[in-house]
Amino acid sequence: MHEMAIAEGVLDIALDYAKKNNAQRISEIGLLIGEMSGVVVESLEFSFNMIAKGTIAENAKIVVKRTPLIGRCTKCGKEFHVEHYDFWCPECKDGVLSILSGREMQVEYLEVD
Repeated sequence: MHEMAIAEGVLDIALDYAKKNNAQRISEIGLLIGEMSGVVVESLEFSFNMIAKGTIAENAKIVVKRTPLIGRCTKCGKEFHVEHYDFWCPECKDGVLSILSGREMQVEYLEVD
C-alpha cells in the first residue's frame, strides 16, 4: 500500500512546517493529487489518520484537489484530457505527447494554529 508511505511523507512535511512556524495544531492539509498518480484517496486518508494520532496533526482535515490527466500532442499541438490511459491524439491520431498535468502529488497548503 503506497498510500501509507505517502501519508508518512505528508505528515512529515506538515509537522516540519508546523515546528518551523511554532504552530500548536494542524487543522487542515490541502493536497494536489493527479489523476495519473494512482493514489486511492480513501486509503491515503485512512493511513494519515492512523499515523497522525498523538501528534498536532491528529484530526486534521485532508482536502484533496484532483488534477486531470492533460496531454499535448507533439505533432499537432492539440491539448486534451487523456481518458482511460488512451494517449492517442484525438485530432491527428499520433501517439506521442507530453504530459501537462495529472502526475501531481504534493502538499498544496497547510492551515495551522
